[in-house]
Amino acid sequence: MKGQHKENGTTAFTSSVFFFSFTTEPEAALEMCHFICIVRKEKMPKAMSSLRFHGIISREQADEILAGVEGAYILRESQRQPGCYTLALRFGNQTLNYRLFYDGKHFVGEKRFESIHDLVTDGLITLYIETKASEYISKMTTNPIYEHIGYATLLREKGALLWQPLKLFAYSQITSLVRRAALTQNDNHFNYEKAHNFKVHTFRGPHWCEYCANFMWGLIAQGVRCSDCGLNVHKQCSKYVPNDCQPDLKRIKRVYCCDLTTLVKAHNTQRPMVVDSCIREIEARGLKSEGLYRVSGFTEHIEDVKMAFDRDGDKADISASIYPDINIIAGALKLYFRDLPIPVITYDTYSKFIEAAKISNPDERLEAIHEVLMLLPAAHYETLRYLMIHLKKVTLHEKENFMNAENLGIVFGPTLMRPPEDSTLATLNDMRYQKLIVQILIENEDVLF
Repeated sequence: MKGQHKENGTTAFTSSVFFFSFTTEPEAALEMCHFICIVRKEKMPKAMSSLRFHGIISREQADEILAGVEGAYILRESQRQPGCYTLALRFGNQTLNYRLFYDGKHFVGEKRFESIHDLVTDGLITLYIETKASEYISKMTTNPIYEHIGYATLLREKGALLWQPLKLFAYSQITSLVRRAALTQNDNHFNYEKAHNFKVHTFRGPHWCEYCANFMWGLIAQGVRCSDCGLNVHKQCSKYVPNDCQPDLKRIKRVYCCDLTTLVKAHNTQRPMVVDSCIREIEARGLKSEGLYRVSGFTEHIEDVKMAFDRDGDKADISASIYPDINIIAGALKLYFRDLPIPVITYDTYSKFIEAAKISNPDERLEAIHEVLMLLPAAHYETLRYLMIHLKKVTLHEKENFMNAENLGIVFGPTLMRPPEDSTLATLNDMRYQKLIVQILIENEDVLF
């Protein structure tokens, strides 16, 4: 609700905000809090020209203006720092002052708002809940519903602070958990561990956390959503969600440039389809091709293969009738590895591999490389293992294709492993070690994997 009245040249805009009360009684489930914007004509910064504010006044003056009017707020220019603006908000019988910023939207923290009105509304909601339910919020993650499938046990809980109709509505929204349970029961599911890819999200309409089953409050950015599987949780609950993301194929828009683990879990495959399809095609008709992996195919044809996988997935046709030049298929496979946001040999393990390559004793070096291989994510390890078995087969035809382990190391070194920092100097310094790592992996694939 909104209202307006004038007094002594000052205009006050009145609004009301409804809050969910933390009680088990439905009739007392809502409380209403009024807030008032007290404004008067003053010169206003251009970024906030649609508003009126109280000019340069002190904290004490702001406190006097707002005294006794719970939920009221004003905007003022700081006395201590002219040119800086402050939101003074009355809540809990005290005046709270927040440094106000503007970059096209208004904000005092992480959240950004189109209007000061929305900012204040969201702030009041947050202050109210954090004040009235601080103990409850601190305990939200201690009894999550996340590991339950039917959630029936929660309906029998004693002392639950959310009333039953809200809980029932919350359960009806929890679709990603149901889908996750179904996938877990699938015997053919490859159980690679994957962290959720949470991003701040604004939910339209009431939403409940899929970890703790509690209401997600606020006007905007009420929580986070996993962009891969769609799991919706409070930001604070996201810290406790296990690394069990089951990507939804509907959310995976492409094959190339997609995280490796995300792709294989979304398609429920052991390895990326590009790797399996290209290697199968190369081994069927290209192992004896001179300069295999060293000779480049036509770039536009390689891009066509990439588009085919992005569009058709494992149904992409890369047969000889469509692409007679095997170097196009080899080029598409190398491009897939180069386009990975996280390389097959991950950024986290890169420096350890480089240090292992610098060990002079061959046996100790081999042992060190084996230890680092064990640190790779399971999907990365399996993909690397399969690729090395294939490249070993390529070396068995060295007389025809002129590609030994060293030559393949030169080609695949910078393709499979990249330094975490985007440094040309670091890349140049590490190139010989990148080549050596891949060479050792090929030559010793039967021992290392």
